[in-house]
Amino acid sequence: MSKTVSGGSEERAPLSRERVLRTAVAVADAGGVGSLTIRSLAQELGVKPMSVYHYVANKEEILDGIVDLVFGEIDLPSADGDWRSEISRRSASARRVLRRHPWALGLLESRTAPGPATLRHHDAVVGVLRRAGFSVEMTAHAYALIDSYVYGFALQEAALPFHGPDGAADVTRPIMRGFSADEYPHLVEMATEHILRPGYDFGDEFEFGLGVILDALARSHPGR
Repeated sequence: MSKTVSGGSEERAPLSRERVLRTAVAVADAGGVGSLTIRSLAQELGVKPMSVYHYVANKEEILDGIVDLVFGEIDLPSADGDWRSEISRRSASARRVLRRHPWALGLLESRTAPGPATLRHHDAVVGVLRRAGFSVEMTAHAYALIDSYVYGFALQEAALPFHGPDGAADVTRPIMRGFSADEYPHLVEMATEHILRPGYDFGDEFEFGLGVILDALARSHPGR
């Protein structure tokens, strides 16, 4: 039995390219992409570094492979569904996947050798927008806008010093004790009337922002 970075035990599977890449994802999940090296990967696999080179040529190929695995986890929008519902579902899925793999935020659009899952993903999103009637130019605008929002929100969410419902309150209250309402009246108003309310979750802001973007795109739809 071998110990994995996730802390569980599992029967050691035969070495393969898929196992190498999935283990690379686990290493990155545990310590960030900076912790991912051929040596650390080989150690996690329980093999010598030269064995890893039999399946991947170098770290760049590993990065290409694990980015493709991440794209493969994001739900593809359906060609048969309503464009707004499908883009919303896909965007929410992308956010969830990036919460599982925050190291991927800086890598998803950085690779110059995209894999099949990456290409399927982009093609599906473009296809939904085109079938909805958006022009090629407007589809490009929409895709860039949506992903800028999704990736940006995920980046901000990953950087926050709190998570989940009421997590913001635990951080906000000590900060507020350091200043008076007269000094920063708008911050105090925002905190007391919104952030400090029971059940506040910063993640809920995602749907509101995405809705604003989709509303704007709907207004620009040629069939409106």
